[in-house]
Amino acid sequence: MTTNTKPEPPMRLDDPNQDPGAAQGIGRGVYLGLGIAAVLFLVLIVLGILSRNRAEADLKQETTAAAVSTVNVITPKASAPSDEIVLPGNTQAFTDAPIFARTSGYVKRWYVDIGARVRKGQLLAEIEAPEIDQQLAQARADLETAQANLHQAEITAERWQALLKTNSVSQQETDQAVSTWNANKATVNSNRSNVRRLEELKGFQKIYAPFDGVITARNTDIGALINAGASTPAQELFHLAAIRTLRVFVALPQTYTQAIRPGASAVLTLDEFPGRTFPGTIARNSSAIDPASRTLRVEVDVDNRGGALLPGAYVRVHLKLPQSVNALMLPANTLLFRSEGLRVGVVRNGHAELVPVTIGRDYGTQVEIISGLSANDQVIVDPSDSLTTGAAVRAKSAPAQTAKQ
Repeated sequence: MTTNTKPEPPMRLDDPNQDPGAAQGIGRGVYLGLGIAAVLFLVLIVLGILSRNRAEADLKQETTAAAVSTVNVITPKASAPSDEIVLPGNTQAFTDAPIFARTSGYVKRWYVDIGARVRKGQLLAEIEAPEIDQQLAQARADLETAQANLHQAEITAERWQALLKTNSVSQQETDQAVSTWNANKATVNSNRSNVRRLEELKGFQKIYAPFDGVITARNTDIGALINAGASTPAQELFHLAAIRTLRVFVALPQTYTQAIRPGASAVLTLDEFPGRTFPGTIARNSSAIDPASRTLRVEVDVDNRGGALLPGAYVRVHLKLPQSVNALMLPANTLLFRSEGLRVGVVRNGHAELVPVTIGRDYGTQVEIISGLSANDQVIVDPSDSLTTGAAVRAKSAPAQTAKQ
């Protein structure tokens, strides 16, 4: 048996025939669902914002970390105690002088050439000056004339003074005679001085060595015109150097100045004399530090009576140090050569700092640092040319092989 049932129509909230309690329950459920949906939507929005902020923070941190360079660092090592320092130097003649002529004329004869060893007072050359000879002859003749006039004036003055006693002549005439005598006396003295001047000029026609030495240059020849006047530059005839004792000047770094004293011994070595040394003595120093190089100029005197050493030669000067000098050693690949001077990069508080340093001895792959660093500094190995003070860096201990390059 089939029963036909009709579906019930949906419940309407606004239907007045429906139960009011059921309608209120249905309304609360709808509002609750909408509230839950809204909360879930807000949660999703908040989670999205937090996730995006976290991603941006992570990206910023990664970018900042990537911008910090990682550098290899080492700490300076104390240099081994040394009892000497080796410095370059050049030998110089103890006395070195150019020889000029004091009188004008032509070179008549020269007696020494380059390399000749001469003694003090030895004749080097002669100058022929006929003008001086003629002037000297004229001056002597003028002197004789003045002397004759003086003799005549003396006789006249004495005669007038004798006549004045008998009132045979006037006082004025006597005074004139005495005045003439005195004037002629002054003329004689003037002519005599002129003769002596010309005799000395004639003596300058012969050129003598002013001290013992060796002729290092000859800049004239027979027949050459020599002009010793003040209007034209003088011409150097010879160059004489005293090489019995040589001077050697060296630039001593500031850190060693307290260890070197005048009278201390020094040793010279030269490449052309392998295995041979030449003893020397520290004679003096400039007593002032050169502000450009921070060095002290020291003079070492070397006995060269054998003549083995030549002026102008390059030498290495070995100076004994009575006490060890504290210094630090660094690889050469830590140095930065900047326009403002030598620098090294040091890591301090996570940032790079360019520190000026002064080097002592250079051993090729290693250099001696005598000022600017301490033993605890972290020095950057192979620093970039673009490294600047204040740049953020991350320090990492350098491999042994990198530090030795």
